[in-house]
Order: sequence, then structure tokens, then C-alpha cells
Amino acid sequence: MKRVVVAGLGDTGLLTAIHLAGRAEVVGISAKPGLLSGQELGLRLTRPAEWVRDYWITFDRFRKLDRVRTVHGTLTGLELGTRTVRVRAADGVELLEPYDVLVISTGVRNGFWRRPEVESAGEIDDALARAHDRLATAGSVIVLGGGAAAVSTALNVASAWPEKQVDLYFPGDRALPHHHRRVWEVLEGRLRDRGVGLHPGHRAVVPDGFDGDEITDGVVAFSTGQDEVKADAVLWTIGRVRPNTQWLPAELLDEDGFVRVDQHLQVPGHPEIFAIGDVAASDPLRNSARSRADHLLAHNVLAAAQGGRLKEFKPAKRRWGSVVGAQSDRLEVFAPNGRSFTLRPWSRLQPWVVRRSIYKGIRG
Repeated sequence: MKRVVVAGLGDTGLLTAIHLAGRAEVVGISAKPGLLSGQELGLRLTRPAEWVRDYWITFDRFRKLDRVRTVHGTLTGLELGTRTVRVRAADGVELLEPYDVLVISTGVRNGFWRRPEVESAGEIDDALARAHDRLATAGSVIVLGGGAAAVSTALNVASAWPEKQVDLYFPGDRALPHHHRRVWEVLEGRLRDRGVGLHPGHRAVVPDGFDGDEITDGVVAFSTGQDEVKADAVLWTIGRVRPNTQWLPAELLDEDGFVRVDQHLQVPGHPEIFAIGDVAASDPLRNSARSRADHLLAHNVLAAAQGGRLKEFKPAKRRWGSVVGAQSDRLEVFAPNGRSFTLRPWSRLQPWVVRRSIYKGIRG
């Protein structure tokens, strides 16, 4: 049986490990002691208890991970010649993890909600509470950025606290530029209905030395010529994405630091290494996470080990998904063509869709 090391147990790495469990010897390495998803920022900030139910789940609760050994620590290096990954465990001990096959799924750093540092469960809980309390006590909120995280945050904050002044500033003529235009047309109307101020054509000036990794307050300036604005809470959802690849040899990376992969999500020149999710340069939008390529990758890992035929990953040309999360006990999912379908009542469907169908069983 081949030994597969899954480096990173976020949304896609976890699912890949689940699919491989019992079919290979699997070791998963994570800086967190559970799945801490980067999805649905708006729900995370406004309804943290509800968000935690689906997106912050310790590894011991996943039934399919019973056959996976998980390591809580930071990846510090990769030795291609000996096929060994170096890890600094959460207790400071240096470890070496050999592999026959390596799956790189370490994701990206992006704002305060996607950070690569080692954290305990208590530290994660405290951070979730602080961010929620920060917004709950703010009288006015500015959201900067035009992606799904920004739109989700603006709509959810305005829905949770109708008395707050919420404004969304984005650089283009519309938000959600990587989604079909229909998606923005629908959500623009909902934002206006909630009283959110919409400000296209505004590109914020990021202060020197600031990475956008905290909620700030005070004045925001714009490089596009508009007057400064200020608010009690400012969320920098500006898409400053940086891949968590500092532990990898440069030969595996493209010019932006993402892992180079072919149509099989396999690293060129290294058939024993695969990559998936936001860290993989699979296509311009890095869509292998959102396109549920975890099944395909698990198949290719096993096929490569057994001399079988690998499947090709065919990415969607546009972003797709729920964008704003569950609203009023309904989950609306937008397809790449901009059309949507709705799952309701979500509170009753969620255990079947998420816990049983996607994750194959969660305890508690």
C-alpha cells in the first residue's frame, strides 16, 4: 500500500484525504487541529455559531479520518530526492514524513480569515469571537473589495444588523467580476434592499506594511481620486492572496509562487507529486477547489500508483457557488452560467448534504 502525505487539510485537502482513506496509507499535515474553512466569510463574522457547525470541525469528529494519521504542525521543507517532508509540530518537535505520493493542498494566505500559522482550538475560538464582537459593536462598517468575500460580508452584516451603516467599495464597474454578470445583477439588488451603499470605481490605498490581515478603523484613502471615508470597522477583503508555498523548492512553483500542475493536477517532472485547491496553478482562476476536483485527484493518485489512466481536470471558466451563504433557511447556489438553484429548508437538508454526502459522516 502506497504512503500518501496530504500537505494541508483545508477544504480540498481534507476531502482528498477522506477519499484516499482505506485505499492507501494516508498522513495529513495541518497547521490547525481541524477543518477551519476559508469559505463564507460573511456568515463567519455575523453568525459564528452557525458557521462553526459547518466550517470549523476538529479532525477527530470526521469518521472517515479514523484511518488517517493527522499531524498538527507547520510544513518547513521538502526533500525531493529522498521524498521527505519536514514538519515542525505544534509542540516544537521537528519531524520527517516520508511519502510515496505527495498531495500539496496548503492553500493561500488572504486577510485575517486565512492565516497559515499554527493555532490551537482555543486560539481559533477566541479569534472567531473577537472578529464577531468587533463588528457587533461598530456603528458603521466599510467593506473594501469586489470578490465573493466582500459581497458576502456586506450583505450579511447589513442583514444581521440593519441599524448599521454598511458601505461596499470596489474597484471595477461591478463587483464579482469573475462570476457571470447575472450573479452580480441579482446580488446588487439584494444589497440595495438591505441599505448597503455601493461605490464602484474605488480602489483603496493599502497602508505601507499592512497586509490586510486585521479589521481596522478610521480613514480609508483611494488611489482613484475620491475623497477619504471613515468607519468604525473596515474590512480589507481586497484579494491579496499569497500562496502558502514558502516550504517548497522553487522549481515546483510558477512566477507567482503557486504550484505548477498539468491537466491531471500532477506536477510536471514529478509524477509522484500532485496539487489541488487555491495553491495549484491549474487555471487562471485556480478553480480546482471550487470545481470539486477532490474526487478526480484521489482517482489520479491511485491510478498513478497502480499504472492506471489519469483523468483530466477541466476547470469552469467562471467562479460559482453560494457567494453569500445560507439566508432565511435557504441556500442559493449560482452555477457558472449565472443561473441559480435553491436548497430549502437548509437547516434540515444541511446534515444530509454536508455531513453525510460531502464528508461521509461527522460525529456530534
